[in-house]
Amino acid sequence: MTLTTADADTRTLYTFDDLAGLMSRMTGADKHGPAASSTLDVLWVLYDRVLRVAPEAVDDAARDRFLLSKGHGPMAYYAVLAAKGFIAPELLEGFGGYDSPLGHHPDRTLVPGVEIGSGSLGHGLPLGVGTALGLRAQGLLDPAVWVLVGDAELDEGSNHEAIAYAGAAGLERLHTVVIDNQSATHGWHGGVASHFAAAGWSTATVDGRDHAALFEAFTTPHPGRPHAVVAVVEPKN
Repeated sequence: MTLTTADADTRTLYTFDDLAGLMSRMTGADKHGPAASSTLDVLWVLYDRVLRVAPEAVDDAARDRFLLSKGHGPMAYYAVLAAKGFIAPELLEGFGGYDSPLGHHPDRTLVPGVEIGSGSLGHGLPLGVGTALGLRAQGLLDPAVWVLVGDAELDEGSNHEAIAYAGAAGLERLHTVVIDNQSATHGWHGGVASHFAAAGWSTATVDGRDHAALFEAFTTPHPGRPHAVVAVVEPKN
């Protein structure tokens, strides 16, 4: 099938204003609520207006790939997947339960639309680099690869290797969204985006709650270079 971002409106079962209610259906301990809520606006804009994905085409070779590296806080991700018809909203109430497919880390074998099992910090961006390389090697030059990471996750050295390699390899179809809630151990001299820019990436830094600004940053042309968007949200308490 042919996937387009225009399909998003016809797939939407809920609106952005419904997401808080969907998240409230997920109860229990170890929810990592702040980690989840910090990603909510980014996830919505991506799935509502940018990603070419559809519940009926989760295995279509032409689909865009979204990798949630920030997998220890998947509540917002599950809520968006439910809102877009990938999973039944009723599943949210079993979140984290023994018999539920919705674990505290997402599982690609259990949840439709999930591309990677994630949660171990530092793995998602290297996997995104490999995915972009694999698609290019197969001649699939249209699908985009999107990876969502947290700023603290960038403390892991594996991410710096991935950033350096992607810039040098000119992985144009690779995109990274960094949720910056000021939780990195050492902070970032010159800001998070400066480290991507130094490695040859196209970059943008925007308000992570401003949907118009996020959409503009996500769709900015970046020929010949990977693209990083730093979404700044309120500091983690």
